[in-house]
Amino acid sequence: MSGPETPAPAEPGKPGKPGKHGIGRRGFLGYVGSAVAGAAAGTAGGAAWAGDGDSESPAPVGLGTEVAPYGVHQPGVATPMPAVVEVVALDLLPDTDRDALGRLLRVWTGDVEALTTGRATPGDTEPWLAAARADLTITVGLGPGALAAAGLDAPTGFEAVPPMRHDRLQPRWSGGDLVLVVAAREGTTLAHAVRQLVRDAVPFARQRWRQSGFWNGTDADGRPMTGRNLFGQVDGTASPRPGSATFDETVWIREPPWTGATTLVVRRISMDLDTWAELTRDRQEAALGRTLDTGERLSDPGPRAHARLAHPMENAGARIVRKGANYATEDDSGLLFMSFQASVAGQFVPIQRSLDRADSLNTWTTAIGSAEFVVLPGFERGDWLGSGVLGSGTPG
Repeated sequence: MSGPETPAPAEPGKPGKPGKHGIGRRGFLGYVGSAVAGAAAGTAGGAAWAGDGDSESPAPVGLGTEVAPYGVHQPGVATPMPAVVEVVALDLLPDTDRDALGRLLRVWTGDVEALTTGRATPGDTEPWLAAARADLTITVGLGPGALAAAGLDAPTGFEAVPPMRHDRLQPRWSGGDLVLVVAAREGTTLAHAVRQLVRDAVPFARQRWRQSGFWNGTDADGRPMTGRNLFGQVDGTASPRPGSATFDETVWIREPPWTGATTLVVRRISMDLDTWAELTRDRQEAALGRTLDTGERLSDPGPRAHARLAHPMENAGARIVRKGANYATEDDSGLLFMSFQASVAGQFVPIQRSLDRADSLNTWTTAIGSAEFVVLPGFERGDWLGSGVLGSGTPG
């Protein structure tokens, strides 16, 4: 998936221009030499299941791959989950309007082009941390607040996920006007990328929350496999395969100006690992509706089995594409669950309501965070993220 040599970003704002939304870039000219050096150094060195259609494992990105940032869609949606991920939500500053949002997205476009190819961003004081071939993807989305600030109509079916009976949502893990999903094969490159993106947003937005996750998608010999969550469950076997007709129909929005976009629901799901571990294997598998060793669907899952209730046949054909990452902190462990779909209202909400009503896993899982975003369409070389949505005439 390597792309051709990446050019300088297309008009990433006017970094030297003063004003309330001027980029500044922390003395851009003074850091040009460091950025050039960094480019050289970098190139050197409770989850819902989607169903059973097109359930082959996706082709892996693999270790040491450069994921080209260009295309009709942002590539991070369809690429397999690498080892580490950060999901960062930001709130817009009160005076960030449509034009200012456009400037931020131009700056982020330049950052994406640089970071995914191992080059330093302008003003980077640690350019040697920009690593090439790091499986790095950066996915950008807009929340309800950003849509309102820019005067944009949301795509059909984009709405807040209504409160669920078993939710115990906490403000510190919920909401946000913007989202960055940054994924990579190792944590140093990922942390550096997040730092640059958040730094460059300072004139426009402030960080609201940041959630970290990890995932093991390869076996001991480095071959791709479906990873496991902290229950020991083979997690993601039923997601549609990227590139398949089912995947495309499930995920991508086709209505202008959002053609090529998708929607993202992020749920932080706390898992009661201690009481789960007290169950016998047969009781665990009965709750899941799948075997623990292979993830195979049980021949006759019970009426409250997770796999049955999440299946499209139980939800009028509704399905999602899910990605998960485990998290473990000093006081909590669980799953950072990301659901991609064309319509939140038509796909995610019906499945989640079905699970909320009767899912056996509700005994051991609790959603403590929730947020919704529209993931912008992709961009081509020389263009910028969001240009088709905000309008190519947005000032730089």
